[in-house]
Amino acid sequence: MTKIKAHFEQLLLAVKKEREEDRAQYHAKMMHTTFLERKDQGICWYPVTIAKNYLGTGERIVIQVEKTVQDQQKHVFQPGSSVSLFVNTGGKKLKSASGVISQIRDQKMKIILNGEEEPEWLGEGKLGVNLLFDESTYEEMENTLHKLIRSENDRTTELAKIMLGEDQAFFNSNQHHIPYPDLNDSQSKAVSTILAAKDGCIVHGPPGTGKTTTLVRAIREVVALEKQVLVTAPSNAAVDLLVEKLALKGVDVLRIGHPARVTPAVVDNSLDARIAAHPEFKELKNIRKKSEELRKIGGKYKRNFGHEERRQRKMLYNEARKLKDEALMLEYYITNTLMDNAQVIACTLVGANHTFIKDRNFKTVFIDEAGQAMEPACWIPIMRANRVVMAGDHQQLPPTVKSLEASRMGLSVTLFEQFIEKNIGVNMLKVQYRMHDQIVKFSSNYFYDAALLSDDSLASREVPYRQGALFIDTAGCGFDSKLNEKTRSTYNTEEAEFLLKRLEQYVAENGLENLQESGCRIGIITPYKAQNELVRAGIKERETLTALGSHLEVNTVDAFQGQERDVIFIGFVRSNPEGEIGFLKDIRRINVAMTRAKHYLELIGDSATLGSLQFYDELVQHFQTEVQYHSAFEFMV
Repeated sequence: MTKIKAHFEQLLLAVKKEREEDRAQYHAKMMHTTFLERKDQGICWYPVTIAKNYLGTGERIVIQVEKTVQDQQKHVFQPGSSVSLFVNTGGKKLKSASGVISQIRDQKMKIILNGEEEPEWLGEGKLGVNLLFDESTYEEMENTLHKLIRSENDRTTELAKIMLGEDQAFFNSNQHHIPYPDLNDSQSKAVSTILAAKDGCIVHGPPGTGKTTTLVRAIREVVALEKQVLVTAPSNAAVDLLVEKLALKGVDVLRIGHPARVTPAVVDNSLDARIAAHPEFKELKNIRKKSEELRKIGGKYKRNFGHEERRQRKMLYNEARKLKDEALMLEYYITNTLMDNAQVIACTLVGANHTFIKDRNFKTVFIDEAGQAMEPACWIPIMRANRVVMAGDHQQLPPTVKSLEASRMGLSVTLFEQFIEKNIGVNMLKVQYRMHDQIVKFSSNYFYDAALLSDDSLASREVPYRQGALFIDTAGCGFDSKLNEKTRSTYNTEEAEFLLKRLEQYVAENGLENLQESGCRIGIITPYKAQNELVRAGIKERETLTALGSHLEVNTVDAFQGQERDVIFIGFVRSNPEGEIGFLKDIRRINVAMTRAKHYLELIGDSATLGSLQFYDELVQHFQTEVQYHSAFEFMV
């Protein structure tokens, strides 16, 4: 067995371990639990009523459900989640229909059903919604790895040898550096390298360096040469951001994916919406309607009928079947016309195995946010392409791996990291346009070898509120963190109280009306869900902070990935005599948290606890050296 095949065999085992762990965690939540227990775990809404139902984008059935009792129960549902709409008739077996959440807000949830017809049992009992365990991602990754193991001397095998370090990547020596007027020098160099790459290359984009802007320009340049490219990313949000930016530049983008997982800003670019807007769609709709009408007429015949009725029903069913086949052929024609004419086909990594893509080949595939993508998922689109361009930042959030064993087997190491280690065709974007210099300085020094520079325009940027960065040390204050035994999440009541007082002070110093009028957006980041709940509850008790309304958001690091705020407050939560810091050891998360801030950053934490890891010791020393360090005692009255 070759080294490459052995690598894929190991990955396959790791994916299976991850699948087993993910399924086990799901079943632990779902099996042997009542509806009420599932509600407490946040994986069930019950009971609910149907507020409305209608045909949505692409003639898909949309059902909006609403809680019958208004509550603030925490849950894990989010747009894009696979769910099961069920009815409890009091019997042993639940009737259900699967779908995908398209929208969720407060007490209401919109579900796009997977079937073509509305369930007949909707009025038979109390309705509820369960979270489903989605096997499809694992199936696609495993199928792809099986193909890679079996493949012999094809283009994907060549790319695998290059990306995993066995062979050298080649570049066209005739391709010269082209300065683009809308890009800085490092961005222009990255585009030129992409155009020169024969096998693959990397765009390393630290926070605020214009990675998306660079990719959009590169995609447009490649489209001009190759007519069509495949653009992918691990998340729907990342795909939709690129689709939106490309569409604004006049690029014909076709977004492949479930309508429920597509953001409203790009829904017009979705395959379903484009089919519905096609000139032939009206005819397609009429054929489907006729087929359904004939099928319903045939279904009205009872079991006990004569030969003539039986013959009549057979004729109706046959005609309905012929019309359905005709509709499928017309839909196939419309879809392929759209696919052939699109300049960019965009989807998630797993979406690259979509029915309408899996038999197509592309000269180039772009993979954005590759630093967050599991390696097996990356190979799904790469198998469709002759060369690959990956963009991302391996110093930000890694992929989420639930199985410790799978992580040890290499599943947490991304293809992006492995490729970037070879230092072949790697272009780092070096100028950042987001952060005040005091905010970016530590991240630049620690994570990017001091190569991340601030654009000159940032020095003259003025805002009507305080700018800069601050570390407030709670060591010795007795702010002890505790563990919520039910959720296994860590919280720190005293730190939450102190953080909110500091935010109140910031608002008072800068003026509430001034912050509101200037549109200042404030984020509070804590690494733990239990702490988030504490902080949110505390905000409701403070009139000044509730007045900030939607301009104030509280969430975890993961939720803020890819976003920015004018002001960020971070509470580290952990404080204990043992110096135990849990998953705060993943310093890339802290890099993400700190680099969300544009104008002002305030860090609040216990240096005695955090200092058990060298990273935090260096972080505190940096703030002490920069005269941006204070003890919490200075602010306690």
